[in-house]
Parts: sequence; C-alpha cells; structure tokens
Amino acid sequence: MSVQIENDPDTHAEETGIWSWITTVDHKRIALMYFATSLIFFLIAGAQAILIRIQLFRPANDFLSAEVYNEFFTMHGTSMIFLVAMPMAVAFFNFVVPLQIGARDVAFPRLNALSYWIYLLGGLYLTSSFFFGAAPDRAWTGYANLTLPQFSPGLNMDFWLIGLSIVGISSIMGGVNFITTIINMRAPGMKLMRMPLFTWMTLVTSFLLVTAVPIISVALIFLGFDRIFGAAFFDPARGGDPVFWQHLFWLFGHPEVYILILPAFGAISDIIPTFSKKPLFGYPIVVYAGILIGFIGWGVWSHHMFTVGLGPFADSFFIAATMIIAIPTGVKIFNWLGTMWGGSIRFTTAMLFSVGLLAVFTIGGLSGIMHASAPVNLQQHDTYFVVAHFHYVIVGGTMMGLWAALYYWFPKAIGRYLDETLGKWHFWTTLIGLNLTFFPMHFAGLYGMPRRIFTYPEGLGLEIWNQLSTVGAVIFGLSGLIMTWNVIQSYRKGERAPADPWGASSLEWALPSPPHHYNFPNIPTVRSREPLWDEEERREVEGVTMAPPKAEPHMPNPSYWPFLLAASITLSWALVMTGIWWVIALGMIPTATCVFMWAFEPAFPEGAEH
Repeated sequence: MSVQIENDPDTHAEETGIWSWITTVDHKRIALMYFATSLIFFLIAGAQAILIRIQLFRPANDFLSAEVYNEFFTMHGTSMIFLVAMPMAVAFFNFVVPLQIGARDVAFPRLNALSYWIYLLGGLYLTSSFFFGAAPDRAWTGYANLTLPQFSPGLNMDFWLIGLSIVGISSIMGGVNFITTIINMRAPGMKLMRMPLFTWMTLVTSFLLVTAVPIISVALIFLGFDRIFGAAFFDPARGGDPVFWQHLFWLFGHPEVYILILPAFGAISDIIPTFSKKPLFGYPIVVYAGILIGFIGWGVWSHHMFTVGLGPFADSFFIAATMIIAIPTGVKIFNWLGTMWGGSIRFTTAMLFSVGLLAVFTIGGLSGIMHASAPVNLQQHDTYFVVAHFHYVIVGGTMMGLWAALYYWFPKAIGRYLDETLGKWHFWTTLIGLNLTFFPMHFAGLYGMPRRIFTYPEGLGLEIWNQLSTVGAVIFGLSGLIMTWNVIQSYRKGERAPADPWGASSLEWALPSPPHHYNFPNIPTVRSREPLWDEEERREVEGVTMAPPKAEPHMPNPSYWPFLLAASITLSWALVMTGIWWVIALGMIPTATCVFMWAFEPAFPEGAEH
C-alpha cells in the first residue's frame, strides 16, 4: 500500500516512503538525493582533511603513518572534487533549472535517475576501498608512472580508476540531459537571453561535462589496460610515455576547474541582484564572459606542465592563454560589484556567502595569474603555494557559491527557511577557517614545503605556518558541522516559507514552496528577463502558476530500472578488477538485460498526453 503526503491539499498528493524514493524520476526528489549524498561525502572528506592537518601540526609527527596519510589525502582530493563539488552543483541543476525555464521536468527523467544511482554506487564503490585495506594512495592526479603496477602494486589504484570511471558515466549523462532540457524545454517567450544566469552557467558547464569527462575516461581506460592487462601506454620501458598521462589528465583537469566554478558564478549572479534589488549589471556581458571562460579554459592545461620541458614556444602559448582567461573572470567580478553599487543591499546569509566568494576567489585568482609566469611557476610548482591557490579557488569559489545557493533555494525546495543566525555563524566560521587554513600555505610553499609529504624536519621555518593551518582546519570543520545541523533542524522544524520569500525575479519564485510534483499547473509565457519584477507580468505569471490545473498533468511513471541498471553497470566495472575477460563479459549480462527491460517499459501512464 502506498502512503500519501499532502504537500498542497488543493492540487495534488504525492507518494512517500523508501520505495517511492528508489523509483522516483522527479527531478526535485533526485536533486534532494544528490544533495544529501554529496553532503555525507563532504563530511567524510572533511574528516580526512582534519586528520591530515593534525599529522602536519608538528615536525616528525607520527599521528598517521605514511601509508595512511597517502590514502587520506588521495581520497580527500578525489572525494571533494568528484563526489562533493560536482554532484552538489548537479543537485542545484536538477532542482532549479527546470523551474527557472518553465519546464515540468528534465528532458530525460529516467536517465536523470540513472545518473544519480550511478553516482551513488560509484561513490560507495570508491569509498569501500577503505574496508578492503586498499584505499587509493597516489594522489587525485594519478600520475603515471607512479600508478603503474611496479610502483603501485595491489588494488589501491584499481579502486581509484574503476571508481572514477563509474562516476564519470553519471557526469556525462547529466550533461546530455541538461543541454537537451535547456535547449528544448523552455517556456514560451523564454529566449536564451532571457534565461537566468544560473541556467546559462548550467548550460556552459554541461557542454564542458560532455566534452571534458570523456577525456579522463579514456585516460583511465588506458591506465586500466596498463595495470590489469599488461599494456604499455604509460610505461617508458616498453615504449609508453608518462607525460601522455599528464596531457590527458590536465586536458580534462583544467576545464574541470570551470566545471566546478561556473555553477557558483551562476548562483551568485542570481543571488546578488535579488538582495541588491537591482537587475544584474551588464547581463549580456556576464553571459558572454561565462561562455568565454568555458571556451578559453581548453587552452590553458599545460601551465600545469611547465616543469615537464615542453619548450619555450609551447610554454609561450599557455602563458598567454592563462593570462587571457583572467579577463572574462575579472569582467564578471566588476559586473557583480556594479550590481551592488547603489543597490538596496540586504545581507542575508546567501548574500554574505556571495560577497565572501568575490573576496576569496579574487585572492585565488591573483595567485593563479602568478602561475602564468613560467619562471615563477617553476619555483612554486608542487609546493604548498599551489595547494593554497587551488583551495582558494575551489573552496573559496565553488563551495562558498554552493553554500550561497543552499541558503537561497532551500526555502523553495523544502518550504522552510534555514536559520539565519546559524547561517551567519556558518559564514563567519567558514570565512575565518578558510583563510586561516589556506593563506599560511602560501608562505609554507615559498619556504619550500613540497606538497604530498606526510611529515617534515625541524628547523625549516615551516612549523608556524602548518600550526596556523591546522587551527584553521578545525574552525573550518566546525563550520561544516554548523551547516549540517542547520540543514537537519530547518528541514524538520524551520520557519515556513512563502512562495517568494526573497522578492526575487525568476520563474521558480512564482510557484508554491515546495513546488507541485508537476512544477507548473499551466506553463506561463515569459515576456522579459525579470518576469516577477514587472508588476503586470508578475500578475499574469502568477495567475497561471498559482491557479489549480483543469486536470492534473500526467508525469512520467516511477521506475526501478534506473537503480537496477546502475547496479549492473557498477558490477560490470567492479569485475574488471578480476582481470579475467570472460568474467568481465559475464558482468555485461545483467546490464544488457536491464537496458532491454528499460526500453520496453512505458515511460508515461497509458493514454497520457505529454
């Protein structure tokens, strides 16, 4: 028997219970599952980071062994990028984008569910390596030839390459889905240049996902053939080339930076105008700057490889590209400042995180521009200066942008406010902890501290910088616990939120909080870039979105095949670890079966129009 929960008694009832979540294809529920899962991985990876910092608190520390330290920092970096930052952004893609463009769902609802289940099972597979005593231990970059069997025996890096191969499938599927959704499912009148910036940055990010992730997938397959089947793509003793791995990895790795940061840019581009009570200054320029960042980001990968010896001609190209990409990023920052200038600013938690992003990301961007100079790069390469730069960009940029998005859209998703007092505690502990953790790393790097070392001797002048960083990491960890507690408490008994708690301008705020399971009872027509800030258009839109439908729209059928197919795909990849071709082939049987059954399952109720 199904259980019913009344979200809005005048319009619809929605099933609840564990089975309804396993079989759901509703983009809003999938978004909540993405966020909850990535939050759990965030707490795990954050705990690993604090243990790393405790180990580095004093010279010659034996709190962690070298082996355990290597496992923790490898899994911390891998998890934060592939299991936290990327899927947490996808959680907001899932929830917000269909509502912003006036769609009832994403283009491929079952593919959307499959993408989530593959991410979850791939993440569990990767994390399960700890229970087998074989956690990945060669850094998140997986450099060959350190990852070849003779230098990395055991299953450690097999778990890494197979786990990332599984998770990569999810990213590609998500990218295809959101490109199709944004291009084909916009409401009448929702022209491209009327789309909110968050939807625009989702579109650019999705193109990066479907073009960049296949590159790392190919690299991982090559590495798997080297490790498991005795190939020689990266083995110089047999004609391979370890630098080939670096090219493949960074050809993915630098667009990956923009896969991580552009969603945050999109979120604050919607948040800052809302809390400044002004339209975004230079909207078309911000759109073009985002597209340029995605495009130019393909031409900077070898600034990670200035120490390899590519030669002055190649280095010159990447020096120029690295400097040029700062231009559209700087343009965005000035547009956000221009939006706030003269505005009626309201410093909610979401706005504080948005302003904090501008300050902290600018510091990270400036240290990144320093790396465009090859001589400076040679000194800073593989030191803690690079660790500081990277975390200022990713934590100060991506994560602060995602926290801003959390406080902004939580009332829409759950129907309750996050507590603003706890939110401000979260913000200030984040800002203080982040800067105290990562700013001293600049000095540790300039003093010559290499990255990826588990201890260091006395007398090098590194103690004070590492101790400051460790204290900052504890404060930063506290901020994560405050945020988690806020989410849990507010979800259970937070203050009820109306349809438009912030006085925002885009379509999602014309729906009840939380929205109907079918989003829009009737699809509105959009006539301007800020439809809810024009009084006449607002009345017109709300007259459509708040009115009960003549008949409840038919939504896609729930399905358990996405979960079963994801489990089959994960099993197929896991069997690669056996190295026996026919065992791997047998693993494809349940995958093929699930694909066949999926193909013949009705996607909509019989006779339904869609």
